[in-house]
Amino acid sequence: MAAPPNFEEGQSTYRPPRFNSQYYSWWKTRMHDFIMVEDSKLWDVICDGPHVPMKKVGDSGVMVPKTRKEYSDIDRKVVKKNFCAKKILVCGIGPDEYNRISACLSAKEIWEALQTVHEGTTQVK
Repeated sequence: MAAPPNFEEGQSTYRPPRFNSQYYSWWKTRMHDFIMVEDSKLWDVICDGPHVPMKKVGDSGVMVPKTRKEYSDIDRKVVKKNFCAKKILVCGIGPDEYNRISACLSAKEIWEALQTVHEGTTQVK
């Protein structure tokens, strides 16, 4: 994996690495490391998808998603992880890449959309 000859942003521990539609595998590795340092649970959200708070309904024990009004403080903290991960990913891409992922609702969807565009699907590999 070769590093780009010139990258436009400097190395920063405060800003996510910037992806300009070139050198995806280089950016992907840097972004993974940046996210892990921020909070390893953010990476879990990217890999596993967002947490959806659930509740039991009736005697049958059927689980359904809670409404936002029913969230506990713990639920809010866990749900917030998806938005933190999304923010980091969105801040690390340019306008062209943003157009590809603007309809994604979760950090996992964003990561998978970028991966599919730049690496292909597992069937193609």
